[in-house]
Amino acid sequence: MVESTIKDADARDAQIAERMKAVFSGREPVRFQLPEDWIHERIRSSGLMLERLVMPAVHSHRVLLQLHGGGYQTGMQDIFRRMAALQAPSVGAGEAWMVHYRLAPQHVYPAALEDAESAWEVLRSRGLAASDIVLCADSAGANLALALCLELRRRGRSLPGFLALLSPWACMELDSPSRRNNARRDCVLGEGGPLHHVVSTPSPYAGALDLSDPRLSPCYADLSGLPPMLIQAGGHEVLLDDALALAAKAASDGVEVSLTVYPGMPHDFAILLPNLPESRAALRELRDFALRRHPA
Repeated sequence: MVESTIKDADARDAQIAERMKAVFSGREPVRFQLPEDWIHERIRSSGLMLERLVMPAVHSHRVLLQLHGGGYQTGMQDIFRRMAALQAPSVGAGEAWMVHYRLAPQHVYPAALEDAESAWEVLRSRGLAASDIVLCADSAGANLALALCLELRRRGRSLPGFLALLSPWACMELDSPSRRNNARRDCVLGEGGPLHHVVSTPSPYAGALDLSDPRLSPCYADLSGLPPMLIQAGGHEVLLDDALALAAKAASDGVEVSLTVYPGMPHDFAILLPNLPESRAALRELRDFALRRHPA
């Protein structure tokens, strides 16, 4: 990655902020276009809506399961479909499955977790080995992915091959140094950002649970026995400390974990701005992690 001067970094930050405003305001909405020869279908199972992307040219037993972000309050969007389409080939998966889990404030914990479990069971019922399922998630989706793995472990069930967590929301408590220090740097979750309310007020998904409860804040959970994790975060995001705390807890609990902080990047940079050099680097890192930890 080429280092920028301070002036160049300021200009880049301004361009990133302007692009984020354009995406979230609808001026330049993200549109997912199905690549030629791919299959896109919607599958309803026991009231749960799933989406499935099939890449006929990729011959692999591996499947990507995506749990999207959005603070447990925003549903499936083309942003996440596009990212699944990029991530699946990168990890050697011939299919990508996306989950329309129930959202707060209408549905509180454990509604989303129950839906993630149902999606897991759909994949397993199709004869997929648990180790062939790669769990990729961002932000609140990463929170949900960790909750799913902890619940599967509690039940004595097999776990995914590995986890790829981008900008994980690992602690729902409202105060941390990065939330204060990056409040004006993160153009997504920071002050004035389009999703600032998600992390500046108690999450409605918590319901009656305390925000520090490990079921909501997995950085406080016992993570032993969980699959290898790739954690990626932006240096300017307010949830940077979440990623750092999660990586430290995973390592202390004996989980193989790889953490990369991309300097100057805001929350969810790789999903929201896939053409940034840092976003492309994050995708390459995911590919390399998949090849090292879970060869096809």
